[in-house]
Amino acid sequence: MLKKVGLVAVLAALVSVVVATTAWGSGKPRVLAAATASVKCGTKVTIGVAYPATGAVAAAGANQWDWALTAKKLWNKSHHLKINLVPGDTKLDTDASFNIAVAHTFASNGSMLAVTGPAGSQENQDANPIYKGAGLASVSGSATRIFLTRATPGNPLELPHGYFFRTVPNDGEQGDAVAKFIHGTLKAKHVYIIDDGTSYSTGLADQVQADLKKDGLNPGRNHTTTAVVDYSSLITAIPNNTQVVYIPWQVAGNAQAFYQQSHAAGKKYKVFGSDGTDVPGTFEPKGVGYVSGFPVDFSNPTVKAFSKAHSGPETFGIPTYTAVWVNARAIQMACTAGHGKTTRTAVRKDIPKVKLTKAQSLLGFAVQFLKKNKGAWQGYGDMGGAASFGIYHVTSSGAYVRVG
Repeated sequence: MLKKVGLVAVLAALVSVVVATTAWGSGKPRVLAAATASVKCGTKVTIGVAYPATGAVAAAGANQWDWALTAKKLWNKSHHLKINLVPGDTKLDTDASFNIAVAHTFASNGSMLAVTGPAGSQENQDANPIYKGAGLASVSGSATRIFLTRATPGNPLELPHGYFFRTVPNDGEQGDAVAKFIHGTLKAKHVYIIDDGTSYSTGLADQVQADLKKDGLNPGRNHTTTAVVDYSSLITAIPNNTQVVYIPWQVAGNAQAFYQQSHAAGKKYKVFGSDGTDVPGTFEPKGVGYVSGFPVDFSNPTVKAFSKAHSGPETFGIPTYTAVWVNARAIQMACTAGHGKTTRTAVRKDIPKVKLTKAQSLLGFAVQFLKKNKGAWQGYGDMGGAASFGIYHVTSSGAYVRVG
C-alpha cells in the first residue's frame, strides 16, 4: 500500500540524518546494546506496532490497530508465551519525521524483539535502515510496492533481504488483477489513471497502465498529491468518453472527495480505487465504485466474530493481524531454541521459517515466506502461498461485495 520522490525524498533523508544525529544521538549506545542483547523470554515478550493512529489515513490505521489487538488476544489465549504490543504513531504523512521517530524509539527499546508495520511503502523505505541498524526486521501488513522485495529491469531492490517481510500480495499482483478486471470484466476501452505522487501510487499506476497497453488500450494519465482536496481541474481534464477512472490513492478520504466532486459535476464514469482506498465507511462511490482489496477468508470464525463486533469486516487490517502472529511465532521459535532467552537476530532469522495454516492466517491460504524470486513479481520476503487481491464492487448502499 499505502516514498515521495524527488525533493520530498531528499528532505525525508535530511530529517532522518538530523534526528539521528541530534535528538537520537545520545541514544546510539542503547540502540547498539539492544541490537545484540540477550532478552529473557519469561512469560511475556514485546512487539512494536508502527501504524498511522492519527493523520489523513487514521481510519485505516485504526482498523490495523483493532486487528493487532485481536491478534494479541487470540495468541495470548492459546499460547503460554504471551505477547505485549507497543503502538507507534507514524501518521503516514508527507512529513517522515513521525515514522522515523517511531523507528528510533522502537530501535532503542531493549525489550522489543520484533516490529509489525510500518503501513506505507515509503515508510518502510525510510525506516528500514534504522530497524536494520538495530537488528530488527519489520513485517508489514499493507506495504505493497514491488521493489521492496523484488528488483526488476531498471528498478533495483530497495530493501535488504531478511529485514523486510509482508503479509499482503505486492503491486505486481494487484496491478495485473485490476487491469484484467477493468478490460476483461468491465469491458472498458477508455480508461483514465490518476496517481497521488507517492511511490506506492505511482508504481501501481504504472503497472496498471502497462498492463492495459499490452491489451491494446491507451489509458490517459494524470497526477495529483495527497495534499490536494479540490479536484475540479483534474476532473475537467478527464475526456468525456472515459468509462473508468483508476485512482490508486493512499488516502481514502481524498478518493471519496474525488468521487463526490465527480458526481456533482455530472460525470458518469466508474471510480476504481486500490487497497489504500479499501476503507468502507470512508470511500463509498455508491453504485459506481470498485476497489482492489487484500485477500480474506470470510468464512473464518475470527473474521465473522470481528465483523459482528465492529458492524462490518473492516478487512484492511487483517494482514496486520497475520503480521502480529508471524512475529509472535518467530519469537516463540527463537525462545524455544534459546532455552528461554533470545535476541533480535535470532527472531529475525526465524521469521522466514514461520508457517501459518489457512485458519491461522485469516487470509484464505497458508502463509510461508519466499526465500527467492518466484514468477514475474514475487521476491524474498513475499508470501509464497496463493496470495491474490480481491475485487470489490461498492453497491448503492455502500456495501463492499466481492466480484472478482
